[in-house]
Order: sequence, then C-alpha cells, then structure tokens
Amino acid sequence: MRLTRIHVPQPLATVAEVALPEAAAGHVVRVLRLRPGDRLMLFDGSGADFHAEITEIAGPRVCARILERVDGLRESPLAVTLVQAVSRGERMDWTLQKATELGVRRIQPVLAARSVVRLDEQQGERRLRHWQAVVASACEQCGRSVLPHVEAPLELPRYLEQPCGNVRRLVLAPDGAVPIGGLAGGLTGVELLIGPEGGLDEAELAASLRAGFEAVRLGPRVLRTETAGIAALAVLQALAGDLG
Repeated sequence: MRLTRIHVPQPLATVAEVALPEAAAGHVVRVLRLRPGDRLMLFDGSGADFHAEITEIAGPRVCARILERVDGLRESPLAVTLVQAVSRGERMDWTLQKATELGVRRIQPVLAARSVVRLDEQQGERRLRHWQAVVASACEQCGRSVLPHVEAPLELPRYLEQPCGNVRRLVLAPDGAVPIGGLAGGLTGVELLIGPEGGLDEAELAASLRAGFEAVRLGPRVLRTETAGIAALAVLQALAGDLG
C-alpha cells in the first residue's frame, strides 16, 4: 500500500523526530484517522524521501520519528522554467499543479498587458505563499521529492530585461514559425513563456523575440492559457524529458 506523503518544510534527517505542519497534522488525524504506530512518507523538497512512524498525537500536534532515508523519484533530465502569465484563481492553481506533475523545475509568474489579474506587493506575497503550498501539495500527490521553485510575480517587461542562461527560450504564438513538436533534439534547458487569457500583445511578443525567445505554435486550435502551458510542457517532456 502506498504511504501517505507529507511535505515538511524543514531539513529532515534519519533518527530524528519532527512535528508535522498544522494542516498536514489535521488531515492525518481527522481525514485519514491515522494513529501512533502508523507509517508515513515525509520529504523536505531536497530530493529524498523519509520513511517515518507516527509517535504522538496530542490535540492538533502530530509527531513522527524518521526511520529511513531513501532516494526520491528521478527528476526529468529536461530543466524547464515555466514563465506563466497569472490567470484567475483556480485556473492558476490548476496550471501550477499540473506543471508540477509534468516535472517543471521552476515557475515564474508574470503580469502581462492583457492579464486580468493585477497584484500589488502584499497581494503578490500572499499569492506566492499560496502557490508554494499548491506546488507542495502537487508533489505530495505525484510522488516528486524535489519542489519546483516558485518565484515572486513580476511584470513581464521586467522579466524580459533579465539575462538568460544557457537555455532555449520559447514563446507560444498562434503564428509561430515552428511547431513545438518539431523542435530539434538535444534540449536540456528551456524557458517556456505563456501569455494571459487574451494572449500577449504585439509589443510584448516583439519584446520577447528581442530577448531571445523563439515563437512556436501548438496545433491549429486556440487554447486557454491554463491549457496551453500544460500541453506544451507535455510535448517538451515527450521530446526530451521523461515521458518518451
């Protein structure tokens, strides 16, 4: 039987006892109805899993003793940064959840000219904490032991000003010259830019091309922003990642 996986946001070590995060502890007691002696799988996002045993349940507090460290699932050989225009509410959560399941390494939320969502600094900080929790929950579900890094949201022009590393930069565009499925092999690192609900405007697309992005297309149909990124990620992982 597969053990319940719980992310613990602190470094874990063998022969140590840890208190589970409050939300996870409540889920363990009230939903799963686990008891002292029951087993769990903990992970701290560093790439390892830890077999653990519940030792104490005292009100909202649940403690577990780490029994053994084991290697986590192998990460995809394709390092993908998803540069995703922020969409509304559950749409953005869904995108981050599925991107995590598809092995994305890093997520950079951006605010574009046609973005429906607008965030001030405080709202951005709250959203960032929420998105980090969404990603951790997705890792618990899909079996990943490495958490994708979620960056604080940025205005798209500010992001495009940043220097890029040794990666291939791709932006989805309906009239992109190259189909994303026709990209040549040898990909090891990719930045994938996905526009908002109304798409990138002409100035943003031109700016992204000047910043080294290549315009690629994804089939004949117009996809929602929350669908486009996930479909493109699946294609990329099939081409050069761990879905082939």
